[in-house]
Amino acid sequence: MDHLVFEVGLAVILIALVGLLSAKLRFSVIPFYILLGMAVGEHAPHFGLLDFRFIESEPFISFLGRLGVLFLLFYLGLEFSVGRLIKSGRSIAVGGTIYILINFTLGILYGWFTGFPLNETLVIAGITTISSSAIVAKVLVDLKRTANPETEMILGIIMFEDIFLAVYISILSGLVLSGATSLGGILLSASYALGFMLLFIIIGRKMVPVLNKALNIRSNELFLLVIFGVLFLVAGFSETIHVAEAIGALLVGLVLAETEHMKRIEHLILPFRDFFGALFFFSFGLTIDPTMFGDLQVWLLALGAVAITLFGNFTAGMLAGRSAGLSGKASSNIGLTIVSRGEFSIIMANIGKAGGLLAIIQPFAALYVLILAILGPLLTKESKLVYKMLDKVFRWERREKLKKERSQTQQ
Repeated sequence: MDHLVFEVGLAVILIALVGLLSAKLRFSVIPFYILLGMAVGEHAPHFGLLDFRFIESEPFISFLGRLGVLFLLFYLGLEFSVGRLIKSGRSIAVGGTIYILINFTLGILYGWFTGFPLNETLVIAGITTISSSAIVAKVLVDLKRTANPETEMILGIIMFEDIFLAVYISILSGLVLSGATSLGGILLSASYALGFMLLFIIIGRKMVPVLNKALNIRSNELFLLVIFGVLFLVAGFSETIHVAEAIGALLVGLVLAETEHMKRIEHLILPFRDFFGALFFFSFGLTIDPTMFGDLQVWLLALGAVAITLFGNFTAGMLAGRSAGLSGKASSNIGLTIVSRGEFSIIMANIGKAGGLLAIIQPFAALYVLILAILGPLLTKESKLVYKMLDKVFRWERREKLKKERSQTQQ
């Protein structure tokens, strides 16, 4: 690892340059980071002495990227509070159920209609159901939408997805890797995930007065050491009980948002969120092999999945938002924001690879994730325009206006 520091330094410079380019073009920076990673990853073409591939430093950069996910979700949690989530508990449960049912059903039907065997169909459904927590968090922060009314629902759906993920990975691993699964084991895994989240939120809320005193530390250095220690410890423990480490980081942020030190934490954590977050998307690009995209069948399969995901997410977002009493515009924002796919879809594809399923699953997942990682932030940014265009067809605004008028007339 003689050139590790040099490679990491070069990676950071390249990331900064594409960041400046995206700012000039006024486009989401996330696709630029991913495409840059693809261009310099171990699978990228090389030309003799002109070999700019990041091979030696890739494992280290990937680890820094994992930290980026933790900081992104931790910061998102800081923007909210446990109290706000509890108030929206019922609507989040309803919205999350709607989201999972629609997208999972569409995934199963898509796998079946395209002629895949059962195990491959279940993997495809997993790939197309779960959105990317990291990309969603990054987009919400970048577009300054953390205070929007629909963001509570988006955050709740992300947490709801994680409970589903814990259960589904247990089922899928049992079916694909060992050929069978235990109902008791699945229920136990789901209970661990749900129980841990609820227990952490309840205890964390009661601990706020203690945390206020414990975090009354003058030194920023010691203050950050304590915050980082708690963040990594909880995130790491979450992973051991089959709750995504990113959700553990989100829970820590939600609890600390209740304390009187929230603004100080937010101010100090911001540079770490931006730096490590950029490295996450770059490291994600490093894992993608561009040569896998040469098969027409892969493109057709990925584009078909993108189409059903866009339809499923928008429909689920509208229904979930309406069930919570949100406006048509806010409801459409839900579906367009959580359309991005990323780390969890790749995990699903890796289960398929480990189980010796059809080889097309890997390139399909990579291309599908790449398209939605690019399209998702763009749709979120232009959500107002998308809603206006669809409103001309479906007339949601007119229906809302008529509904209000009738309500006022009846009063």
